[in-house]
Amino acid sequence: MFETLLSIIFVYLFILLGYIAKRLFQDEIDSKTLTLFSVYFLQSFVTIWGFSTATLSLEHFIVPLYYIGIVMLLLIPTIILSKKLIKNPKERAIINIAGFVGNTGNIGIPLGIALFGMESVIYTTLINIANIFVVYILGVYIYSRGSFSIKKSLLNIIKIPIIPASAIAITINLTHIEIPIQIQEFFKMGAYAGIVVQLFLLGTFLYGIRLSNLKKSLLITVLSQKFILIPLSTAIILSFTNLSLFIQGILFMEMVVPLAVANINLASLYNCKPQDVTALILLSTLLFLPILFILSEIISTLYM
Repeated sequence: MFETLLSIIFVYLFILLGYIAKRLFQDEIDSKTLTLFSVYFLQSFVTIWGFSTATLSLEHFIVPLYYIGIVMLLLIPTIILSKKLIKNPKERAIINIAGFVGNTGNIGIPLGIALFGMESVIYTTLINIANIFVVYILGVYIYSRGSFSIKKSLLNIIKIPIIPASAIAITINLTHIEIPIQIQEFFKMGAYAGIVVQLFLLGTFLYGIRLSNLKKSLLITVLSQKFILIPLSTAIILSFTNLSLFIQGILFMEMVVPLAVANINLASLYNCKPQDVTALILLSTLLFLPILFILSEIISTLYM
């Protein structure tokens, strides 16, 4: 548990640095520029480096497939219901995707090590990659639809370089192409920079946020979805599978982690209420601290 808390402290430290920098320099720091730099450049480094940290076999891919399957089972009825109940397209986009895009990387991977040990790393890495596909295919389309047409939203997916970068990384890993150590270090530096910029970016968006401006209906809907509906539904779905309790526990944990910073990237990129999305990420991350202790008890009781 100490390792988990220490990891989260460093996450908050980089967020705080971003907030302080924006407060000191204000308009001299352009959050949109940081978003473009992160999405179109650094996130590809994070993906390629992630696949270079472990050797994959085809049997490992069952876990991210289950992750994507659970997301889709819960996402489809959410989209159908929100279309009937929510008129504002931007709010509808946030409700449709924000709760399903969890922080499976910056929080999920170190949390998995703390709760399950190093054996969890290959699974949490693969789940994080699956989450990236959810973010940069479904997420790009849904956030785009808050402001753009269907055609424009589909084109926005094609423009995101992380998808072809992921395909290349998977091919290199499965075909066992050896990457020279110097190139691995290059990707590692880019990946670490990508993680830091993501957290720093969250801090810059936090400057000027007024939680009082966030609609209560949006707040209650997204956080209830994230911490009540999704965990309960996931536990029920997993109980009908033949997966080991170890893998079930990892999947359950990854579905409970707070909203991902990537939500800010897409909300900002497609002008879909980025300040509201930032407030939701902040509140979900703060709320996750007490939930973390409950989560550890549930996992130790049911999945260990």
